[in-house]
Amino acid sequence: MIVKFYSRPDCPLCEEGLITLKLVQEDIPFTIEHINIEEFDDIHEKYMLMIPVVEKDDKVIQYGQLDYATLLEHLS
Repeated sequence: MIVKFYSRPDCPLCEEGLITLKLVQEDIPFTIEHINIEEFDDIHEKYMLMIPVVEKDDKVIQYGQLDYATLLEHLS
C-alpha cells in the first residue's frame, strides 16, 4: 500500500503530521510517498491551505491536524 503525504519545507504542522503518520506505519505496513507541493503548480494550488494532506487511492484521508486514530482507522 502506498500512502501519499503532501507537505512543504519549513512547515511545523507537516513535521508533526509526518511523525504521526510514521507512528501509524509502525502498526500497519505501508510506503509513504512524500510530495513537496511547491514542486508542482497544480498540487500547490490544490493543497496549499490544507497541508499536510494524507491520501490513499487518490482520496484524502485527513489533512491539517493529523491524528493517529483517524489515520489508523482509514489505513487499516
